[in-house]
Amino acid sequence: MKTIYGAVLAGAMAMGASVAQAADDVTLQLKWVTQAQFGGYYVALDKGFYEEEGLNVTIKPGGPDVAPAQVIAGGGADVVLDWMPSALASREKGLDLVNIAQPFKSSGMMLTCRKDSGIATPADFKGKTLGVWFGGNEYPFLSWMNKLGYSTDGGEDGVTVLKQGFNVDPILNGQADCVSTMTYNEYWQIIDAGLTPEELVVFKYEDQGVATLEDGIYVIGSNLEDPAFVDKMERFVRASMKGWKWAEENPDDAAMIVLDNDATGAQTEKHQTRMMREIAKLTAGSNGALDVADYERTVQSLLSGGSDPVITKAPEGAYTLAITDKALN
Repeated sequence: MKTIYGAVLAGAMAMGASVAQAADDVTLQLKWVTQAQFGGYYVALDKGFYEEEGLNVTIKPGGPDVAPAQVIAGGGADVVLDWMPSALASREKGLDLVNIAQPFKSSGMMLTCRKDSGIATPADFKGKTLGVWFGGNEYPFLSWMNKLGYSTDGGEDGVTVLKQGFNVDPILNGQADCVSTMTYNEYWQIIDAGLTPEELVVFKYEDQGVATLEDGIYVIGSNLEDPAFVDKMERFVRASMKGWKWAEENPDDAAMIVLDNDATGAQTEKHQTRMMREIAKLTAGSNGALDVADYERTVQSLLSGGSDPVITKAPEGAYTLAITDKALN
């Protein structure tokens, strides 16, 4: 009798523990396809950091037809990754996106030009054709051109903007004098295609004083009124940053984890390993908390557009430090 009672009690206790430990679901929408740019999240998933925080995280890859702001507005994700210029532009249009954490400290965005185009400094952009990504990534470029006083409608005193696909073909086939690149991705595609660093001129946005924050973590502001959601986001940020720091310290292993999660099989070990090492340079120096000075710099850059700024007024309530204050301390 005691044995039966003990078994029943043990079973009840186990069931109660199971219910108590039921994981909270979180859906994360990436800004782009599965690659080392998002290594910290895949590490957190693979190493069980999310599970340790009582979370069941689903990571949704992005792509050329996926806009994170639209996904979260439509209820397709709890949290999204986006560049701050895009997020603030969406916010000014009425979407209540709020930055709750900022794993990327530095910008990886560049404009890469062929030396044989005659470009040596930004003063040489006049009359040239520049490849630019759209879908939210164009905002830092437009701020830069406004700062330089260049029209983006072409002409001898302006620049011609080529809507660049997500490749570097325009600089290889002569369609553009310069193309948009990231330090961790497209620049190396140009090198792999046969051009040498000596044949290129690189303009890093940070060096031009127009760097803006990239790859922040955003949620819908009204959700932050729910204590349960806030608690879930605190755990999500804590686990994610644990993943990022692990990836920084183990970039080659982190790249392999990314490859394991690439359902398309499109990525290569060489490219992802190189990308992860470059990404680690951009997340270094951040514990995940948004640096308000970096935020203010981004806002001022986006406001400095003359007659056509990216945003027309300083945002209010576009970020909160409450999540990281609790998650990281």
